[in-house]
Amino acid sequence: MAVLQIPVVPRVLFPMASLLQITKAYKSYGDQVLLDGAEATLSDNVKVGFVGRNGAGKSTLLRILLGEEELDSGEVVRHSSLRLGYLRQHDPFLPGETSLAFLMRDSGQPDWKCGEVAGQFEIKGSYLNGPIASLSGGWQTRLKLAALLLHEPNLLLLDEPTNFLDLRTQILLEHFLRNFRAACLIVSHDRAFLAATCTHTLGLSRGKLFAFPGKVDAYLEFLQEKRLHEERSNEAIIVKRRHLEDFIARNKARASTAALAQSKSKQLEKLELTEILSDEPTVRIRAPRVEPRKGPALRCRDVTIGYPGRQVASEVQLEIDHGSRAAIVGDNGQGKTTFLRTVVDSLKPLAGEVRWGYGCRVGVYAQHVYTSLPENGTVLSYLRDQAVGGKKEQEILGLAGAFLFRGSEVKKPISVLSGGERARLCLAGLLLGEYNVLVLDEPGNHLDVDTVDSLVEALLEYEGTLIFTSHDRHFTSRVATCIVEVRDGQVTNYSGQYESYLYRVNKEIEAGERELASERAKLPPELAKPAKVSSRPARQDDKSTRKELKTLEKTIAQLDEQKRSLSAQLLVSTNAAEALRLHNEVASLTEQLATAEERWFQLQELLEGAT
Repeated sequence: MAVLQIPVVPRVLFPMASLLQITKAYKSYGDQVLLDGAEATLSDNVKVGFVGRNGAGKSTLLRILLGEEELDSGEVVRHSSLRLGYLRQHDPFLPGETSLAFLMRDSGQPDWKCGEVAGQFEIKGSYLNGPIASLSGGWQTRLKLAALLLHEPNLLLLDEPTNFLDLRTQILLEHFLRNFRAACLIVSHDRAFLAATCTHTLGLSRGKLFAFPGKVDAYLEFLQEKRLHEERSNEAIIVKRRHLEDFIARNKARASTAALAQSKSKQLEKLELTEILSDEPTVRIRAPRVEPRKGPALRCRDVTIGYPGRQVASEVQLEIDHGSRAAIVGDNGQGKTTFLRTVVDSLKPLAGEVRWGYGCRVGVYAQHVYTSLPENGTVLSYLRDQAVGGKKEQEILGLAGAFLFRGSEVKKPISVLSGGERARLCLAGLLLGEYNVLVLDEPGNHLDVDTVDSLVEALLEYEGTLIFTSHDRHFTSRVATCIVEVRDGQVTNYSGQYESYLYRVNKEIEAGERELASERAKLPPELAKPAKVSSRPARQDDKSTRKELKTLEKTIAQLDEQKRSLSAQLLVSTNAAEALRLHNEVASLTEQLATAEERWFQLQELLEGAT
């Protein structure tokens, strides 16, 4: 019988210069052990994907590497040449600050250098010279990445960098990381992103770190093969033990065979079973069982979506058939969520008609829905409230267990649940219904690799209609049967599979990068020199201008905060009158902001002209 050869995985990742070394690391919070004698080495120029279950301790380890937390015991050894770069989750921007001003202030580099690096992330023109407050979250992430690059780190730590990034920004980030000539440690549940950027994998499970010299898919396959090999080896050992025990029992009493039986006893003592750890709890998801239907599930006729005074897309002509799994794609800010809100009637169309087919029962999982869970409830009370009539308590407990709420966990107050736990709870509640249409906005956010895979399998078996958005390419490519693109004020069926859509977006980005390289080559040599700094003392009128600038920056910050708060309320408002009032207030604040920012630019130009 052929024996499966399992490669030995070295404890030290790579035989190169060591930037960081973790030795005998222990860390726990109460009874929860996150690191239990963990050891690993991060080496120069190697990009490592860091994977593990939610709550395993990945983010805690990153904070330890950054020096923000301490180990209970053990050591983190840092090389003297280490220059650590971390993608900041908070916003390091000043009120009224432009992208270029932030990059120059943060890095201390001249404007030409900051502009060159920003161009790698397509930050140019008004995006570079305009106020950061006007940029979406994805563009602000691009700006933070440009700032990282300007510091020239030799080890990047990225914690879930693709969360809430649109496809185009994800691909730009991939291009950046592939060309980045230094080491990276990337925590992500996005398997496609890790496969595109990382050549090695670090796994954290049960407090131990496992280094694997290959991509994440190969690592997961290796773990499965290793377990199968150990199970087969144990089965063979158990069979051999029985044969030896039988031989010894039959021959130990005979004088002629007693010596041989004694020899077999020694062989038996040497036969040891390999300890196989029990499987970690895994989500097993079942989608609602529904009767398959035929014909159109959703029709949009001459629909205009948006808000009073702000049109997002118009003349939408769309039809989605029963049984389809439609992926809604497009860049952030183009209107994907606005479109979903319109079709589920939480936002009325500005014009046209949205109509669901006869007998459609629509269940909705909205982005950030877990933030609206009842804080005074428990896991079980919420699931009971969500369950349709006739669901037995055992069914509810069974589904709770499938989403890893087992035993006393079902009595856990919602107020103490993590983001991932809340997301699982919301999905569990949705699946306790009998919906034959599911509308899911970013269902995979905050779910680990295993949970996302289980959700994929459930949705593939689901016989109802699915309309969803997701920035996870692995998830979308497996689930989607048709693509609907929201772009440039239009919502249209994209003729082609998801892989074709990915190919088109990649080509557009590559064309932009070639154009940027061509523009860079045309720059005269003098632009590649640092700008001279004037040492002229400030005049009296400069001082009054700077004073007005500071006052304006405070005003802009206050207006921006008010606008963000009202915009957040508008996003979740379901009352038409309330939404209209909020929209009008946001529009008024937008005008005030524009006026203040225009004055800020005028004053800034005055100061620059004076120098």
